[in-house]
Amino acid sequence: MNVSVENLAPCKKLVRVELDVTAVDAAFDEVTKSIQKQASLPGFRPGKAPRDMVIKKFEAEIKDEAKRKLIGESYRKAIDEQKLQIVGYPDIEEVQFGRGQALQFTATVETAPEFQMPEYKGLPATLEAKSVTDADVEKALEMLRAQQADYKTVTRPLSNGDVAVVNYTGTCEGKAITELAPTAKGLNEQKNFWVETTEGSFIPGFAAQLIGAAAGDKRTVNVDFPADFVTPQLQGKKGVYEVELVEVKEKVLPELSDEFAKKYGAENVEKLRAGVRVDLENELKHSRKKVLRGQVVKALLEKVNFDLPETAVANETRNVVYDLVRQNTQRGIARELIEQQKDEIYAIAAGNAKERVKLAFLVGRIAEQEKIQVSQEDVLKRAQQLAMIYQMPFEQFVKDLQKRNGVNELYEQVMHEKVLDLIEQNAVITETAPAK
Repeated sequence: MNVSVENLAPCKKLVRVELDVTAVDAAFDEVTKSIQKQASLPGFRPGKAPRDMVIKKFEAEIKDEAKRKLIGESYRKAIDEQKLQIVGYPDIEEVQFGRGQALQFTATVETAPEFQMPEYKGLPATLEAKSVTDADVEKALEMLRAQQADYKTVTRPLSNGDVAVVNYTGTCEGKAITELAPTAKGLNEQKNFWVETTEGSFIPGFAAQLIGAAAGDKRTVNVDFPADFVTPQLQGKKGVYEVELVEVKEKVLPELSDEFAKKYGAENVEKLRAGVRVDLENELKHSRKKVLRGQVVKALLEKVNFDLPETAVANETRNVVYDLVRQNTQRGIARELIEQQKDEIYAIAAGNAKERVKLAFLVGRIAEQEKIQVSQEDVLKRAQQLAMIYQMPFEQFVKDLQKRNGVNELYEQVMHEKVLDLIEQNAVITETAPAK
C-alpha cells in the first residue's frame, strides 16, 4: 500500500492511498467466498451454487462489499501509518476501483491542531475574600418574608415600599412604543399593572415619580431607557408615560416566628436561620468556583494560539447558536426579536465556539499528560446527577442517552471537569478585600 499526505490548509490534509491489484483481487475472492456460502440459487442447495453463477447473480453486492471493506481497512491503516489524529469524518473521493485493477482513492481529513503545550499549573486568579455575614442571613430571611407578604389596599398616598396599581400608556420619540418595538406590547399599555416602589422595579425611575400620589391621581412620568434595556429598539432612548394610579397597596410582611419557619421545613426560627446560612455558604462557594474557573480558563487560553479545525468550529457554533436561542426563548424574548438579532447571536456564538473548541483540545492534551482516567463509576454518577437535574427517572435517562449515543458525550464531560478541577487546584489565588 502506498500512502502520501498533502497539506491543504491548517488542520486539513489530503491523504492519497493506492492499493495494488493483488490486494484488490484477494478482497474480491474473500467476499465472493463469503457470499457463496450463503447464496441460495434455483437448483442448488444453499451454499452449493457454482462460483461463476454466484458472481453473475451477486456481482453488484460483491463489488460494493469489497469496495467498502478495502477502503475502510486501507484508510484506517493509512491513518495509523501516518500517525494522523483525525477530527470528524473523512471525505472520500476520486475512487478508482474494480476487479483486476489497483484501488486508488483520496481522503480529505481534518486533523487535531499541533501546538506546544503551555504551562497549566500556577495560573493566576483573583477572588474577593468574602464570607457569609449575619447581615447576609437577615437579608435572606427578609426575602423569605417578602415571598409570603400580604398586600392590603390603603387610602393614604403612595410611599416607599408600597405597590402602585396603575393604568398607563407609553410613547417614545412622540410615537407609541409598539411603533418602534412591535413586540413590546406590555411596555406600550397596561391596565391594573402592579409596580413596587423599590429601586430597579419595572423601568428605572418610573415608580419614584409616583410617590405621594393617591388613588385616582394622574401623572406624566418621564423615563430614560437604559443602554442595556431588554428591548433593543428602546435602548438609550427617552420615554413618556401617562399614568393613572388606581390603588395603593401596603406590603405587610409576616412575623418571623416559629410558625413562619415551619412553612420552610424548619422546626423554629433558629433552625431556619442556620439552614439559610448553609444555603448562602453553598451559593458563595459555587459563585467563587465559577469566578475561579472563568479566570483560569481565560488565562490558559491566552497562553497559546493555534489553528482550529473548521468543521469542529462550525459544529460547535451551531450548538452555541441553539443554546443562545433556547435561553432567550426561556427568558420570554419573542421569536421576532430573536430573528432580528440573528447576526449578533451568530457573531457571539462563533467567538464562543472557537474558545470551546480550543479549550477542548487543551483539556484533551492535559488529560493525556496527567494520565487522568474516567471510570464507569464516574460516568454513572454524572448520569445520576443529570437525571436529577432534568427530573427524569434514572432508567429513562439512561435509555434516552443510549438512544442518541450520548455515553461518549458524558465521558467527555466528566473528563473536562476533572481536568479543570486539576487546573483550579493548582491555581495561584490572590484574595482582595470585598467590593463595597
